[in-house]
Amino acid sequence: MSHNRSNSFHPVTRVVRQGVEDDSHHGAVIPPIHLSSTFSFEGYQSKRRYDYTRSGNPTRDLLAEAINDLEGGAGAVITNTGMSAINLVLQHLSPGDRVIASHDCYGGTYRLLDHLRKRGSIHVDFVDFNRPGALGDLKNQNVQLCWLETPSNPLLRITDVRRVADHLPDKALLVVDNTFLTPVGQQAFALGADIVVHSTTKYINGHSDVVGGAVVAKTPELAERLAWLANCFGLTGAPFDSYLTLRGLRTLPIRFAQHQKNAQEVASFLADHSAVKKVYYPGLPSHEGHSVAKKQQDGFGAMISFSLAADAEDIPIFLSQLKLFSLAESLGGVESLIAHPASMTHAAMDPDARLRAGIGDTLLRLSIGIEDAGDLISDLRAGLTAIESRPRLKTRVAREACL
Repeated sequence: MSHNRSNSFHPVTRVVRQGVEDDSHHGAVIPPIHLSSTFSFEGYQSKRRYDYTRSGNPTRDLLAEAINDLEGGAGAVITNTGMSAINLVLQHLSPGDRVIASHDCYGGTYRLLDHLRKRGSIHVDFVDFNRPGALGDLKNQNVQLCWLETPSNPLLRITDVRRVADHLPDKALLVVDNTFLTPVGQQAFALGADIVVHSTTKYINGHSDVVGGAVVAKTPELAERLAWLANCFGLTGAPFDSYLTLRGLRTLPIRFAQHQKNAQEVASFLADHSAVKKVYYPGLPSHEGHSVAKKQQDGFGAMISFSLAADAEDIPIFLSQLKLFSLAESLGGVESLIAHPASMTHAAMDPDARLRAGIGDTLLRLSIGIEDAGDLISDLRAGLTAIESRPRLKTRVAREACL
């Protein structure tokens, strides 16, 4: 296959054209799926480029090249799930190495890091990087890897990636989970990252029909090491999944623009509603990370979290009124989803850890789809009206308004 496209093209063009007309045999506009699990040798001790799909596959490599190109890395590995991508990065560590990670990171990331810590494999500290003095004399400490999520899941906290990078020891690897923004919304390598991680299940695929992950490395040496580990541990993605993800990737810029447009309108609506206690969305000027987000992001993403001015028992009442938001985990598809982090995505965190991270029982997380924004707002209004009409909530809202 030929991969000689110029990187001078606009990113949108590069995304849409990835793999197009690469078939030198038949001229297929869309590249074929190479489903073969094994590939023949030309002869004795004469291996072709591919020999076994776990180790390498043309369809998977095309997706890896596309994501790597968009991130501006030196090489990428496509994994079978987003958690496999996280696990792959951690396999790079040695026993006893120290990791510092965002204290409100994705529940699956927290679970894996906490498991490795309890098993004695690595040392882990969960840090609020926005706390004054949190970075301190980090440069002089023994840290091998720093794990950042920005925006974080589910509270959409923004971390200044460049500031953290400048405070890390030279030997430490800075890993940025870029799932919420994709390379369209944030260029993590330009901010100082050494490794970028994606759950391609989310926005990159965008259609809620594939699970997968990607790890992109800044240097060829690191990319080679990660590729070796992925093959060794059997973490690589399947050809058909890679084909579908590449299909989704081609529409990412257009989809993501609509996601973000809708999210801004929904967040503004929620911020003005009396039944909503607090909205977490970086696109609102009231968000504490708004200025940093404007500096390091291209847009504010399409994830919104908000706390109800209600009790936990009001959650089912609110959810029962929704027709357009499906109660489901995951995110980034064209359809809108709603999740209750404390009982769903972050149930693996112990209650004290959730409390420290600020994940309360009335917190809800929205993945805003590409439906009509007015329809989404009407749907949420119906749920909020249902709980606001309860006498107990009416009294609370009136009391809080007087404070």
